[in-house]
Amino acid sequence: VQLQASGGGLVQAGGSLRLSCVVSGRTVGDYVMGWFRQAPGKQREFVATIYWGGYTTYTDSVKGRFTISRDNGKNTASLQMNNLKPEDTAIYYCAAALRGYTDYRTPAPYHSWGQGTLVTVSS
Repeated sequence: VQLQASGGGLVQAGGSLRLSCVVSGRTVGDYVMGWFRQAPGKQREFVATIYWGGYTTYTDSVKGRFTISRDNGKNTASLQMNNLKPEDTAIYYCAAALRGYTDYRTPAPYHSWGQGTLVTVSS
């Protein structure tokens, strides 16, 4: 499976962006889809995950501001980001994982990654 992420850019604090991840080669519904981010000098961190049945999880710092979704018809996963803050500045990666893991909040279960899209939030 191949993933292509897009939608990053420069936005002022309080603004919004929508990231998209196009899945090719398999159906997006076959996977747990996750979004991770990596800020300069920091490790890659979990942002959000959507499971097969639509259940979602988020890291605490984005709860109430970010929404992960999946469109099976378009074979895409998206991350709607509202009320962005400077600390959200990072390269954002989408990722796909198969069943069989107990914790999808770490990079380990994800076997396919998009190329990353840069989000910069100015204060």
